[in-house]
Amino acid sequence: MTADEQAAARAGVEEDAGDARERMRQEVAEGLSRPQKEIAPKHFYDTRGSELFEEITRLDEYYPTRTERALLETWSGPWVEGLRPAALVELGAGSARKSRIILEAMRRHGSGRLYVPVDVAEAFLEDTAVQLRGEYPGFAIVPAATDFTASLALPLTPPEPTWYALLGSTVGNLDTGSAVGLLTRVARRLRPTDRFLLGADLRPGPNKSVARLEAAYNDARGVTAAFNLNVLRVLNRELGSDFDLDSFRHHAFYDASRGRIEMHLVSQRPQLVRIPGERAIAFREGETVRTEISCKYDQATLESILSAAGLATTRWKEDPEGLFALVMTRRHP
Repeated sequence: MTADEQAAARAGVEEDAGDARERMRQEVAEGLSRPQKEIAPKHFYDTRGSELFEEITRLDEYYPTRTERALLETWSGPWVEGLRPAALVELGAGSARKSRIILEAMRRHGSGRLYVPVDVAEAFLEDTAVQLRGEYPGFAIVPAATDFTASLALPLTPPEPTWYALLGSTVGNLDTGSAVGLLTRVARRLRPTDRFLLGADLRPGPNKSVARLEAAYNDARGVTAAFNLNVLRVLNRELGSDFDLDSFRHHAFYDASRGRIEMHLVSQRPQLVRIPGERAIAFREGETVRTEISCKYDQATLESILSAAGLATTRWKEDPEGLFALVMTRRHP
């Protein structure tokens, strides 16, 4: 590549970064102008946010990760043996800790040759890919740094059959309409032999109290609080805003009427927050900005959402306590 070509490539990257930052600024400003102020949860996941979330998954209070992992350890082997996937495309891959269970099964049964981890935190994703290439030399590891809630563009066409996966109940971060939209985009990618594997956190029931559910988002060590506040640090760095992190506190609760956890940041005093290029944003004392929802499901509710997206359930497996479910689906004929 010539010096001129290198300069043009750098300019293109800078232009793309500038466009992304402008879209982020507009999106954040619009969310903070609503009656219930909101910041999209995708902004949690810079490298520090991704590291904090990985720490959350290891907390005693946070049952979803270890419960889903146990389900994967039980069922991924038989499912891989029966369906013989050649590729795994994981949306929201993070550190790919749970994906390794599926990759091990694919290697053990001799069916797999490609893994595409998809996530928004590019640097964290690249680190994960480097580790996986050392652990799985027989697989092509092709990371895709993108916001999968907006686009499912991949850097290549995976071989058949491919498993697409969205684990960790990440689908719960979307309201029903947005969840149907995302799952519809997934369904449109599926070929007859492809499958989509979904992890879903279940609603409180006989063995799952509201207190247990809320504790998963209010851990004693304050890791979730640090994760929540980190979103303000991301906005200050990326947009030049002036959020005072010490003036907000973490608050999470279960809204039974909507069947979801809500995470908020609560303003501790009246204050103005400035984002360059936008009008100052006023906060009253006690006013909140919602940073995340985490919808919980029963089988009927989730299958209704899947059906609306053009997906049919082929397997549904819950843990013995009814905390979490793994759902295998295919595209409707």
